[in-house]
Amino acid sequence: MRRILPTVLDTKYESILSRERSLAKAVTSAVIELQPLTVWDITIPLIFLHNFLRFRRTREIFTLNFLFTKKLALEAAVDMIKKGQGKEEAMARIRDKTRDILASDKKGVYSQKIRQKQMKETDLLIAHYRKLLEAEGKDYGSMMKNAYKSWEKYAAFLGQLKLAEEEVNRAAQQTVRTATASDLVSKMERATERIRRAQAEKIFEINS
Repeated sequence: MRRILPTVLDTKYESILSRERSLAKAVTSAVIELQPLTVWDITIPLIFLHNFLRFRRTREIFTLNFLFTKKLALEAAVDMIKKGQGKEEAMARIRDKTRDILASDKKGVYSQKIRQKQMKETDLLIAHYRKLLEAEGKDYGSMMKNAYKSWEKYAAFLGQLKLAEEEVNRAAQQTVRTATASDLVSKMERATERIRRAQAEKIFEINS
């Protein structure tokens, strides 16, 4: 059976998704820390296994949630290039998907306000990902430098994205009104900004 080779667009998609997944995992590790072992963890293996699996599952869910809008936007940007779709057509498909999620939510966790803020974030991300996908280069660093040309231009985008993500988080906090949720959001936002900046400074060779 003949092996189908990936296209340049496929390679770029995987490179961007891999970087976003790496960011999500790094933020997750900064937000959800493994608790110190207790005497019961040491003396009763089953308790340790239960706690560890619950911890790992929590991290996996957090990572998937962090990637939700990023993956929707990246797939939309790929379809716009591959299928010649307009942005409105790509956004309409995302609206349909999030509308279905909203309709199926019986616990009231996913609100219309969260969805609206996510749509604004996704709109911004689609333009960003399309810029990367259409730039010269296959690896993430090359795409980034060729798409934005300078640290200052990319930093301006990061500022816009930060505000869009914060609006989503504020909407979510109105649904989950707990001190724990507020603390987690603060840690997540600080970690995201710090890690993104460090990654970008490395790509654009700032302070080197």
